[in-house]
Amino acid sequence: MEEKRQIRKRMQAKLEQLTDEEKQAYDKQIAEKLYELPQWKNARVIGITISKGKEVDTIPIIERAWQEGKTVSVPKCDPATKTMVFRKIVSFSQLESVYFGLREPIETLTNEVKKSDMNIIIVPGICFSKNGYRIGYGGGYYDRYLRHVSVPTISLAYSFQVVDSLPIEEHDVPVQMIITNEGVIQCNE
Repeated sequence: MEEKRQIRKRMQAKLEQLTDEEKQAYDKQIAEKLYELPQWKNARVIGITISKGKEVDTIPIIERAWQEGKTVSVPKCDPATKTMVFRKIVSFSQLESVYFGLREPIETLTNEVKKSDMNIIIVPGICFSKNGYRIGYGGGYYDRYLRHVSVPTISLAYSFQVVDSLPIEEHDVPVQMIITNEGVIQCNE
């Protein structure tokens, strides 16, 4: 969809304008809001991506999860089938750099975590609508995965990444909550 490509491009340009100081301050505000949520406090197993570039930094969030005794699972994508699974990591050394600079679990060092075992999934994206729809990186991996998931889904975003509405396609799956540096948006109300 051409419109989604244009929105993705515009938002990536906005993200690039974020200073390191702003990013660090916003990342900390977003993480603190996440830690206060009952969904986080009650979660034993979380699904989360390894952030890159100007995305909200997930490394300190993963470290906090480990400190709290949570199981951390990160996605491993299969480009041939456009599917993904989550795999448990206990150390960043269990990651390898794959296509597009993504860091994913090394299969021989990690075990798969079933959807039914996860308590919360933190879903990445570039742009979000207030009702929970998102524009990701165009692969559709999360939309395919989330179609069969019933656990809370949360996205982390800078407030300028949240817009009133986005073009929606039939296969798009919204998240239930978006946490920004300015507050928490409940999307399914």
